[in-house]
Amino acid sequence: MDYANDPELNGKYLGTITKDFAAVSDTLQEASAQIRKRDISKYPVFIFARQEVPLGTLLVNADEAGLEWHVFASYLELLVQQGIVGTEGIEAFQQTYKDADEFCCLFVVDEEFTNFVFIPYPED
Repeated sequence: MDYANDPELNGKYLGTITKDFAAVSDTLQEASAQIRKRDISKYPVFIFARQEVPLGTLLVNADEAGLEWHVFASYLELLVQQGIVGTEGIEAFQQTYKDADEFCCLFVVDEEFTNFVFIPYPED
């Protein structure tokens, strides 16, 4: 799996993901900081899915927040345990992973598109 931003992330996804990301970016940034601060992982990952998925912990319920995407908090090691990232892909993932203070690592899960995407946090 390619862990860099996918150029195939078309406008259909980009628009709704960006809109929902803007609404929850402060929450995600704080969760990312806590995951790293508590030494849970150096590689927080937030799953964006239109339906509930058995990945990570539900952080933002789309229905309750008026969003299109549910957001689940996870991290690299858990995604390896769940078979999303193969053990042979750990090093590539770590090398591709961007500065977690500046970028949010999303794992977008939908019927037509499943991939990792890095989105910069909004400037304060």
